[in-house]
Amino acid sequence: MHDDQTSPESPSENASRPAPRHAPGTGAKAPLIAWILWGVGILAYVVAILHRTSFGVAGLDAADRFGASGGMLASFTVLQLLVYAGLQIPVGLLLDRIGPRWMIAGGALLMAAGQGLLAVSTGLGAAVVARVLVGTGDAMTFISVLGLVTRWFPARRVPVVTQLTGLLGQLGQVLSAVPLVALLHGPGWTFAFGSAASLGVLVGVLALAVLRNGPTGPAGTAPTLADVGRDLADSWRHPGTRLGLWSHFTTQFPANTFTLMWGYPYLVSGHGLSPATASALLTVLVLATMITGPLVGGLVARFPLRRSWLVLGIIGLMIGAWTVTLAVPPPAPTWLLVVLVLCVALGGPGSMIGFDFARTFNPPGRQGAATGIVNAGGFVAALITILLIGVVLDVMSPGREFTPEAFRAAWTVMFLFWGAGLVGVLRTRTLARRRMAEEGVRVPPLRESLRRRAEERAR
Repeated sequence: MHDDQTSPESPSENASRPAPRHAPGTGAKAPLIAWILWGVGILAYVVAILHRTSFGVAGLDAADRFGASGGMLASFTVLQLLVYAGLQIPVGLLLDRIGPRWMIAGGALLMAAGQGLLAVSTGLGAAVVARVLVGTGDAMTFISVLGLVTRWFPARRVPVVTQLTGLLGQLGQVLSAVPLVALLHGPGWTFAFGSAASLGVLVGVLALAVLRNGPTGPAGTAPTLADVGRDLADSWRHPGTRLGLWSHFTTQFPANTFTLMWGYPYLVSGHGLSPATASALLTVLVLATMITGPLVGGLVARFPLRRSWLVLGIIGLMIGAWTVTLAVPPPAPTWLLVVLVLCVALGGPGSMIGFDFARTFNPPGRQGAATGIVNAGGFVAALITILLIGVVLDVMSPGREFTPEAFRAAWTVMFLFWGAGLVGVLRTRTLARRRMAEEGVRVPPLRESLRRRAEERAR
């Protein structure tokens, strides 16, 4: 299946398309085994998020343990994003060759090794190695869980299950913010990170014991360099893959930048909110992401021809909310900040649409490579945005705390990435639809589809 559409689920717009050929386990209803395997995959992803966010909640403890400055500790976030983003394409190629079972298990064990090393580390060098291990294992997990979804679930359910995967993974933030913090303040650093490592080992063993690659799994032959190069080149050449990349790039980086680094300082230093109020707004962001994820997934499944319009709508809401917020002299009213975080929250579900493009534009044998290409987009954009915002803040607030005006200027960096991303989305959408037309698949204009639906309702 190909397209800005690709799905037999929209009969009024796809009636002329032949029925798809379903692989085993991809009938109209997902088999029980699919839900069991997905449950194990979700557990692995939740624990991966726990590992990913564990160092952030231990910032003060880490400063005391390693004698590090705030800037040095902040560099751990950048390092983690760099490792994660840099490994997405290699991990995707490997996923196509060995399947999600070994990738998920291997990722869990790598993260466990990293957390175990961090538990006994007292120097920054060892801590850096530990976070590289965690970032490597983390990079292997999410797209491999998506690999399980595409192998075991019918195409109609994949968009919603993909959104559920993303939102349930956020439970890992709760594990790091509550029980891990309690262990840090109770038994201490070594016990807390040692417990996280033990949980990672348990998940790795469970994945090996339970997971199966699925009916469309790899043949098991070792890839040659030519195979790897061809899969990567074919995935990249298809404009649908690049449409997914730009969709992910443009929707995800604002949410990552806000939640991983600059959101909390912006709310406190940029608008004078109390720490409790700032934390509450971040909680609202997470809850909004979890609520809107299934809604976005349902829209993607129901209107597969209009996924790109949904991406553009989400981008427009984020740009509008940030434009108004930055135009208002700080401190902004609380209601406006609530609207801002609600719009930022849409970026997470919006970025998942990029993976649906990767799935439907590529055959099973190279979906891992395509998913890796897409997943790198938002993390690369977030990495650069985080760095540039930090540079602007340092320039405008040298030798003192960051000022509200410095934050107003620093956040405008995002508009450069939105501009580039919008050009990328619109250009690759045009190319994807041109490819579809060459293959005999027509995407009717939005106005024509709306008129047709209105006529159908009037009958």
